[in-house]
Amino acid sequence: MTTHEVFNQVPPLAGYDAADDPALLDGLEREGAGWAAAELHELGRLGGAEPAIDHGRLANEHPPVLRTHDRHGRRIDEVEFHPAWHELMRVAVTHGLHAAPWADDRPGAHVARAAKFYTWRPDAGHGCPISMTYAAVPALRHAPELAATYEPLLTATTYDFGLRPPLAKRGLLAGMSMTEKQGGSDVRANTTTAHPEPDGTYRLLGHKWFTSAPMCDVFLTLAQAPGGLTCFLVPRVLPDGTRNPMRLMRLKDKLGNRSNASAEVEYEHAVAWRVGDEGRGVRTIIDMVNLTRLDCVIGAAAGMRQGVITAAHHAAHRQAFGRYLVDQPLMRNVLADLAVESEAATVLMMRLAGATDRSARGDAGETAFKRLALAVGKYWVCKRWPGHAAEALECLGGNGYVEESGLPRLFRESPLNSIWEGSGNVAALDVLRALTREPEVMAAFQAEVTAAAGTDARLDAAVRQVRADLSDQDDLELRARRVVERLALVLQGSLLVRHGHPAVADAFCVSRLGGDHGQAYGTLPRGVDFTAIISRAVPKVG
Repeated sequence: MTTHEVFNQVPPLAGYDAADDPALLDGLEREGAGWAAAELHELGRLGGAEPAIDHGRLANEHPPVLRTHDRHGRRIDEVEFHPAWHELMRVAVTHGLHAAPWADDRPGAHVARAAKFYTWRPDAGHGCPISMTYAAVPALRHAPELAATYEPLLTATTYDFGLRPPLAKRGLLAGMSMTEKQGGSDVRANTTTAHPEPDGTYRLLGHKWFTSAPMCDVFLTLAQAPGGLTCFLVPRVLPDGTRNPMRLMRLKDKLGNRSNASAEVEYEHAVAWRVGDEGRGVRTIIDMVNLTRLDCVIGAAAGMRQGVITAAHHAAHRQAFGRYLVDQPLMRNVLADLAVESEAATVLMMRLAGATDRSARGDAGETAFKRLALAVGKYWVCKRWPGHAAEALECLGGNGYVEESGLPRLFRESPLNSIWEGSGNVAALDVLRALTREPEVMAAFQAEVTAAAGTDARLDAAVRQVRADLSDQDDLELRARRVVERLALVLQGSLLVRHGHPAVADAFCVSRLGGDHGQAYGTLPRGVDFTAIISRAVPKVG
């Protein structure tokens, strides 16, 4: 074209190290996984490179397709994925994002895995089977014989896709299949039945309304056994090579997460093995639920980081009215505000990963802290992501609204983590349940928050307000969201004051705790060190 010369266009955000994140790297060292830094940077360079970015795009532009029957009319219940999906999965499994910490005795193994899960984000959808496999291992250990058989394959770092008998494969992926039409989060309302057989197996009859990643090799499933709601292990393929009658009825047409298949399933007397005692299904899977909730926090924090670096990269290269956007005061306020939110999410995510690691090693205090802090973090960080994604998109103007920018996909992903593993209300009520039934968890939480006592007057005042909120038991359920929000803010404030960059900590405390903040992003007050905060968010490309 000879009509005009194109200029003032932002270069692609590619060729950078996605692990080059100060809050992430500080947390990696602080939480005991500094030994993983080299591998983390290797993965970060892969994630920030053009091929991985293209794989993420292609996996979403060519979503999975359900094939219920073959050309001869035989039932096959297969899901076809684009090759880009398989490449994303291969990298994730090879680097141990799926379940490697369960086979790694080094302190900090779960922290290293969390940091890698945060870093490898060319596509959010393929993280679903990765997360479920990670979470399945501790639940499966309620059946030691099954764990001894399947755990080595679940923790293997080989991606071996295809419907074959699980024990004939070099590596396995696990899913979870719990939600039913009439129950949603209320799994005790499930109606799928489990009938015991003389050989020790069960036969499942019923349905599941949401089964994500239905091409996993095995699934942890809840069903009503004679003794009550029970957890079961259900393979897609039986030992003799025949398909287990776990029928895929259709794939969901979802807002986001489109690279990942989510199916409606009917069990036609499917073969299953019991995991844990009959009637103890919820207790059996609670560890699995908590770990997938952790990954919801990690994913939301990672999404915020992707949003802010994309916005900062654009602002550093785009001019308007004679100046780069990054040099214009109001845009600086928006970028700094987004960066503060992102770093607050990351520091909390890494603290939760550290608690998970130490809890897995038997630390009772960390277990108590994690019980409350994880529910608080799941509620708050996941709630903050959609607004953050929308503001990051707006920083690019019309360029951000088109699919090629990647931000519409990020925006569509952003509501998911707040819904998955318990929506906002479920998470808030879980916080109240922990506070009323397990007094030791509040003691552990308070110890963490008050570790920063006397350091910042705004934080101290916010902590006093939280205590007052909790001492008032009237209409506590009605006020649950407000209470949980304040718990989250004082925890993030304490972590930032103790471990964060001073400019970030000050901006967080003055705005989120001190009340000097508007309803939208970009309303930080005067006196904030905008330069120091923004510099931590601009990615180093090339």
